[in-house]
Amino acid sequence: MATSPAAAPPRRVVICGGGVVGACTAYFLSTHAASPTVPTLVEKSSPACAASGKAGGFLALDWCDKTPALSALARASFALHRRLAATLDGGSAYGFRPVHTLSICLPTDPDPAAAAAAAASPLLPAWVDLAASAAPPRELGTTDTTAQVHPGFFTKAVLAASGAEVVIGEAERVVVRDGRVAGVVVRGRGEVDADAVVLALGPWSGRFEMVREVFDVSGLKAHSIVLRPREPENITPHALFLSYQPEPGAKMLDPEVYPRPTGEVYICGMTKDEEVPDDPETITGEPDSIAMLHKIAGRVSGQLKREEGAEVVAEQACYLPCTDDGLPVIGEMPGVKGCYVATGHSCWGILNAPATGAALAELILDGDAKIVDLAPFSPARFLKKKSKRGV
Repeated sequence: MATSPAAAPPRRVVICGGGVVGACTAYFLSTHAASPTVPTLVEKSSPACAASGKAGGFLALDWCDKTPALSALARASFALHRRLAATLDGGSAYGFRPVHTLSICLPTDPDPAAAAAAAASPLLPAWVDLAASAAPPRELGTTDTTAQVHPGFFTKAVLAASGAEVVIGEAERVVVRDGRVAGVVVRGRGEVDADAVVLALGPWSGRFEMVREVFDVSGLKAHSIVLRPREPENITPHALFLSYQPEPGAKMLDPEVYPRPTGEVYICGMTKDEEVPDDPETITGEPDSIAMLHKIAGRVSGQLKREEGAEVVAEQACYLPCTDDGLPVIGEMPGVKGCYVATGHSCWGILNAPATGAALAELILDGDAKIVDLAPFSPARFLKKKSKRGV
């Protein structure tokens, strides 16, 4: 287990970043059984303003099982999502619900024979057009193994339940004295004292020099649209994972469709590597990507066609934080006592935020994480890789 020896739990904890990981860390710090500690959370713009508010919110028990370390994190976090939903009335507060999950192959061109075969499948939801499936759908998850939340509502509900003091301002740097964290400098406010600091700023975590010196975290730009179908009451809780080739010879796309209890339907799937801008509020979607998502939505269901009455609620983009080895970074920063980092969760940030926050709270307040082994996620792993390369 990862350890962080301390004579006594820190009492002044500052979390930098108002996304889902920061919010969950605040919650589990404040609800810690032995040493409940209400933190201060510093956020540049507003809570859940970036990927935590624009993600799909899909949860899966066992989809990370091919990577043992990530599997343990995901399974622990899936269980925590159920527990949080029971504690915080997640069904009403942030749209938590189990879902059926299907794989559907969208045909490039209409195929009557394929549509007839799909029509015979009991799995195909009634709101999905028969012509939308080039083969009978496959079941990827059941209501026991897959679920969803509205990520923005979830982040804000967990943060509110933590009781954390939210400071709107930009965290410019971490103050370190004698190898130990002493506070955070916030633009326009000065130094905020702390004896523990958590850097949970998604792809913006790399703006801190102490992070850049150890590992890289980049941003994957992900586009999405949110639609309100003309008959939302007819849209059943089926998450759809699609395969679609827009035209012969074109790159295969893997869009995703998530109906929400609010009556809205979220569609995503167009991604690209791109430099992360300084201000999350300035992020906009690229017209070609947004147009393709509308095309895909219309191919899935007439309910999702703008020309047939679907309302456009949002057209947006966000940046998913990614690391060089594909694993998140969770743990104490090498060489700086009391400074912790949690980033790089890629597309599984909403799923894995609760276990990340719970493990960090244990690491900070108890000295070691019991809910999940953090050793595979330690930022120190990158030091070993750099030394091997002679960096």
